[in-house]
Amino acid sequence: MGSWAEDEVATSEFKDERLGKRFRTLLQQLTEGAGKSISFACQDWANMKAAYRFFSTPRVSEEAILSGPFHSTRERASLVDDHVLVLHDTTEISFKHNDGTIGLLGQVGS
Repeated sequence: MGSWAEDEVATSEFKDERLGKRFRTLLQQLTEGAGKSISFACQDWANMKAAYRFFSTPRVSEEAILSGPFHSTRERASLVDDHVLVLHDTTEISFKHNDGTIGLLGQVGS
């Protein structure tokens, strides 16, 4: 396989081979356009429409999308001889006071 995206989803389990191919293309576009909207990452109307069509089809499931990355992650973790720390957190913390200044959550030390 050529790119990181292709390697990451090589084992994705889509019922239709065309959906797998579209997913690899879409992942590559979104990776190259990280932080951009789908319309900017896809670069043209046809690719943008294909992306939205991909995500809206009932034949595409969360399990199918995540199957390849889950497999790749298990493979990478199996190569480590020690513990693997897996972090999963979507918490956002604001350190700003009501007056807009930045403060600390608490005191460290004595």
